[in-house]
Amino acid sequence: MADDNFEPRIIAFCCNWCSYAGADLAGVSRLQYPPNILVIRVMCSGMVHPNLVIDALTKGADGVLICGCHPGDCHYLEGNLKAESRKDAIELMLEDFGLEPERFRLEWISASEGPRFAEVMREMTETIRGLGPSPYRQ
Repeated sequence: MADDNFEPRIIAFCCNWCSYAGADLAGVSRLQYPPNILVIRVMCSGMVHPNLVIDALTKGADGVLICGCHPGDCHYLEGNLKAESRKDAIELMLEDFGLEPERFRLEWISASEGPRFAEVMREMTETIRGLGPSPYRQ
């Protein structure tokens, strides 16, 4: 059973061109979402290597999101498809480390989807709250 006082630490790798701009839109629109998310801006979701995800989860993060442009809209042509192809590898690695697959999520969020960004952040926070702290959390 999860601790009612548990506040998850979640890292969101957001592509510069779409999902980071979506996060900015959520902020300027004053849309509410939990402060549990640490947003890290990357140029493209395709540059987030599976080792970065696993490293974050084994060093104290309770959950990790990769957010990128919708397929077909990547500013680097196929970077988001590269991110999608890495998803299976990440999920296999989670299993190897004894972590629930729900601790990782890949989402497509465009620059105009501030409300969707806020919704995904709320959903991820609630999912991680339900799972409880990562076994690797110090």
